[in-house]
Parts: sequence; structure tokens; C-alpha cells
Amino acid sequence: MDTSRDLFHFTDGALAYAGYHVHPDANALHTHSFVEIAFAVGGEGIHNSLTGRRQLRRGDVVLLRPGVWHGYDQCRNLELYNCCFSSELLRHELAWTREDPLLGYLLWTGPYSVQRRGLLSISLDPGTLDECLQHLSALDGLGRQPTGTHRGDIVGRLSLLLSHLARSVAQAHRLEPAGPAHPAVGQAMRLLEASIAYRWTLTELAEQLHVAPGYLIRLFKSATGLPPMAYLGRLRAETAAALLLHSDRPITCIARDVGWPDQNYFARRFKAHYGLSASTYRARFANTAAFLHHPAESMASTGVGFGTPVKA
Repeated sequence: MDTSRDLFHFTDGALAYAGYHVHPDANALHTHSFVEIAFAVGGEGIHNSLTGRRQLRRGDVVLLRPGVWHGYDQCRNLELYNCCFSSELLRHELAWTREDPLLGYLLWTGPYSVQRRGLLSISLDPGTLDECLQHLSALDGLGRQPTGTHRGDIVGRLSLLLSHLARSVAQAHRLEPAGPAHPAVGQAMRLLEASIAYRWTLTELAEQLHVAPGYLIRLFKSATGLPPMAYLGRLRAETAAALLLHSDRPITCIARDVGWPDQNYFARRFKAHYGLSASTYRARFANTAAFLHHPAESMASTGVGFGTPVKA
């Protein structure tokens, strides 16, 4: 990560990043097209997001899915240890987390359950926070090593960090113990992610998985808290947000690229997801967004890739 000239961006090939930051004053609203987990380790501040305003103190953690906007107000030397990782990593090396009850909730379903709008918050006990900080420090050090020779180390450390966090979230949210999700759930997610612009119907998706539509809905909701078509809608909104931030494609084209060619329908769905119209979202955040870049990453089925990272 380049932090020169008071800007930061992720360099080519980056998969994950962990770093310590101090916010002596407010940090303006911004967004990003990667997963971010912010660990408060000192000071105080107010976290501002679509879900409202929340006081942050040591031990508080906020996880944000790609595209979610947020900022910090009334900071008094708010100290954060941020962990960020790419959607590519989430959908490839960490794809197995979808079928793990605890990690699946942490990364995939929890941020969107009960109207959390892509954001998950928790307060860690001192022991768990210390364990997380050890893994964050290790990830910070790995950020200075070549990705090509340390990819396994990065994924391993990140997995350990996420496991600690997932257990705490499960306990705080009183999740009932459950076994792995049915294989059809993961297969359905991969099909939808691979072709988000396709005009999927529940019947066609179920046929490809060789299960009945009603059974697929029950399996999917049990594992993710959402029916399959709602998950597709969430995926389309996140993809649209990334394209709005990091491309100059017209909004009409972006709507078509993500599978919502009807402009009115796209406008309603995007605003329901992010609380802003697509044009307002782009105008407010396109020049202040950051993203992880990897040469192999592209928007599913659109042929669109991301180029030079921008400031945050």
C-alpha cells in the first residue's frame, strides 16, 4: 500500500492489507470496492453509516461489504487497525467460507440480515482483541513481502483472523450451532456470481442444480438468510457500485451490465441498497474511493476490469 502524499491506494497484485491509522479529527464519508474490517484499538470516535451513528471505543469492530459508505466524526485520536481484502480473494481462496456456518455468517449473510445494509458491528473482549491484533500485525508485515511468494501466508493469517472474529460474532448474535450448508447453496452462489447479468429465474437456477425451486429457497434461506434471487440482487448492487466508482461507463450501461436493464427498476434497487441514487453515489464517492487491484480480477460476465487505483 502506498501512503505517500497523504493518499493511500492498493498496488498491483495486492490481495489483502492490514495497517494502523490514527484519526485525530473527522474522516469524511467515503467508500471502497473491497471488504474492510476496522478494529478500534484506542481513542474515541463516532462511526457514521447508512445504519446510523455508533460510538467507537477500544474493542469495537466494524465489518463493511464492498460499496458500503461510511466515515468517522468527533474523533479524539481514534486509533484503528484496518484489515482490507479484495472481492477476488473472497470469491476464490475464501470461497469455502460460504459453506462454513460461522464464517459464512460473518462474511456473506450477517452483514445483510435484519437490515444491516452490508455492515456488521461487534465489541470484542480484551483477550480476543489481543489475538486479533497479533494476526493483524502479521498481515501488516506480509504486506511488505512479494505477493507471489507469500500468497499462502496471507490467506492463512487472514483466515485465522476471520475465525477469531466469527466465533465472537456467533456468540454475540447467539447463532445456533449448525452443520455445513447443502452443496447446492454454494453451487447456486457460484452460478449467480459467474453470470450476474443473465436473466436468472428461480426455476432455471433450480433446474441447473437438479432440485425443486421450493427446496432451493429453503436451503438457501437456511444457509444465507436470503432467497436466491435476493442474493443475486445484492450481488448486482455491489457490482454496480464498483463500476460507478471505478469506471466512466454511463449509468444506463452499468444497469445493463449487472442485469437490470430497466432504468427505473435499477434506480429503485440501487437506492434501496445504498440509500442514494446511482448518480449521487458516483458524484459523492467516485473521486474518494479506494480499491484493491489485481490483474486477473474482472466484473463477472461484463468483461470490465479495473485499472489504476484511485485515492482514498
